[in-house]
Amino acid sequence: MVADPSAFDISGHTFRAGDDTVPIDRERLGAWLAGVGLPLDPEKPIRQFASGLANINYLIHAGGQPLVLRRPPSGGLPPGAHDMAREHRVLSRLGDAFPLAPRSLHLCQDQTVVGVPFQLIEYREGVVIKGDDCTRLTDPDACRRLGLTMVETLARLHAVDPASVGLDDFGKPEGFTRRQIAGWKGRAERIADLATKALTNEIVAWLDCLPVRERPPVLLHSDLKLDNMILDAANLAPVAVVDWDQSTRGDPLFDLATTLSYWTEPGDPEVMHTMAQMPTAAPGFPSRAEVVAEYARLTGTDISDMPTYRVLAMLKLAVVFLQLHQLFVRGVTRDQRYAGFGDLARGLLEMTREIMRGRVS
Repeated sequence: MVADPSAFDISGHTFRAGDDTVPIDRERLGAWLAGVGLPLDPEKPIRQFASGLANINYLIHAGGQPLVLRRPPSGGLPPGAHDMAREHRVLSRLGDAFPLAPRSLHLCQDQTVVGVPFQLIEYREGVVIKGDDCTRLTDPDACRRLGLTMVETLARLHAVDPASVGLDDFGKPEGFTRRQIAGWKGRAERIADLATKALTNEIVAWLDCLPVRERPPVLLHSDLKLDNMILDAANLAPVAVVDWDQSTRGDPLFDLATTLSYWTEPGDPEVMHTMAQMPTAAPGFPSRAEVVAEYARLTGTDISDMPTYRVLAMLKLAVVFLQLHQLFVRGVTRDQRYAGFGDLARGLLEMTREIMRGRVS
């Protein structure tokens, strides 16, 4: 099958075909854009980026420049999810101290414009490595550099003083870890079926029994993986880190563990390879243990309680896939990828139990 040429852009980004694009009211959007001094270019189409499973991103041209219009998915959203106002607050400030954060220029909370709140974000040119695609990753040395770059990126973010960018009151860092455990338990209870409820209960009971230390809070991305990074096409150096709608302040090990929840190794259970979130099973990428050791070296963080955060992040990931599966069940999305997310979530919960028991790293 030959791909539709209109789905590709010279920048390397891919776009959805017209009949698979979530429609947007160009006239209403154009009127709003004119009101903020960014007239919509009548010669350029509005194109939806192909990547992403939840939030919807479009490339638009307004005010003589390319911009990203970012909005949440349609339908009922889980509490606190896909928060455009939260993301705008971070991205309108963070770039001063962390240049990889693209600047959010405007937040629109008037839902009469496109039906939901949205942001206008600075566009960054580059390539995105989606899923476990190894097309650009044929050199093991380049894979290792890229893996270590991800660790360095997290360390650089966590080194930012929140007060220096006006985010010292951002989030609720007090009791962060216990609140995360309770929050993901509650989400699981609202959405789990009989096959997953017993697993989530067992995992949460294990987490509840562990002591939790309180570290000084840092700024967290909360979803750092390769397809949330834009890379220079020539050398795969990072150009931008995107998708900040889950950002907050909290324990840095939660951020590291979230990245590790996507980090597949060659000998992992099949569910990690099926999930195919990152190409880290390719030759050259550091192992999860090496990633943790490198983070500790770069930051001086005590990692002795890393297993707690590893299990918590895996629980979070499984529940997110359960939530995405519900979008398909309720008919909010027709994307067939979502149809298998229920089984995927169960597999992740089973793997989490194995991590909890010390059988998987």
